[in-house]
Amino acid sequence: MKNFAIIGAAGYIAPRHFRAIKDSGNNLVAAMDVFDSVGILDSYFPECAFFTEFERFDRHLDLYSRSGKKLDYLTVCTPNYLHDSHVRFGLKHGADVICEKPIVLNPWNVNRLLEVEKETGRKVYTILQLRLHPAIKALKKKVEESGNKVYEFDLTYITSRGSWYYTSWKGDNQKSGGIATNIGVHFFDMLSWIFGGLKQNVVHLHEHDRAAGYLEFDKAKVKWFLSIDINSIPESLRNEGKRTYRSMEIDGEQIEFSDGFTDLHTESYARILAGDGFGLDEAVKSIEIVQQIRQSTPIGKQGSYHSFVNLPLTTHPFYKYQN
Repeated sequence: MKNFAIIGAAGYIAPRHFRAIKDSGNNLVAAMDVFDSVGILDSYFPECAFFTEFERFDRHLDLYSRSGKKLDYLTVCTPNYLHDSHVRFGLKHGADVICEKPIVLNPWNVNRLLEVEKETGRKVYTILQLRLHPAIKALKKKVEESGNKVYEFDLTYITSRGSWYYTSWKGDNQKSGGIATNIGVHFFDMLSWIFGGLKQNVVHLHEHDRAAGYLEFDKAKVKWFLSIDINSIPESLRNEGKRTYRSMEIDGEQIEFSDGFTDLHTESYARILAGDGFGLDEAVKSIEIVQQIRQSTPIGKQGSYHSFVNLPLTTHPFYKYQN
């Protein structure tokens, strides 16, 4: 049985990690979050020590190790801009670290973490669960077996967010990295994992609630569109009450990947515990892509762009108020 601690216990994604730790037969000994809405811990680890102050959490882990016990893993589920600091914290406490994506916001942060890995002898893993999805694994196999064929690929991902988004850290580009990082980094990882090296990265649209561009890889030409605006969802689906739209097409053929997401965090943990998790070297390509997107000037409707770029732009009233 391995001993885990977690930072970011009150967040949306934390319960998936609680379940993965529990299902893999391990123990969560300490948790920390500045918010105290963590009653869900009772369903998984009711004896887990909980802290709302980082300093007390730090002290507890220090006393834990000095008492002869070993903290094996620190899980990081905090806001994106804090990942770098919290990962280093875990390494310096002598633990391996499991960090939610994006592992950091900028490629140079990866280089620093690689240095700390060497200094501490510990390892950093990230959650790249799309690589474990059966449909995505099948697609990668298909591409690998197709020789030098270059595919046409369309990616559309719309996940509607309400007014809360603009008050939270997710609505602050300095903290989240912007929409392409916040909701797109795992797709960009998937694309680079399947289609190889990146040749071109063009941004056509980049607003507070949507972004679109063109990526050319060794084996694919990709048009992508991401949005948190419900008005981006096709009207027929909006009329049915749908708030999420996800589509991937390869050479005009739809890839079905709506299901199969339930246990991917648990499978990620199983691989990590078996010594086969995704490390920093695996994460860096997607971090480079989203950092380039943030720094690019959108060129508008030029070249090869996603058809959803033609949708009329709207500004969420609360975004306008906040900014």
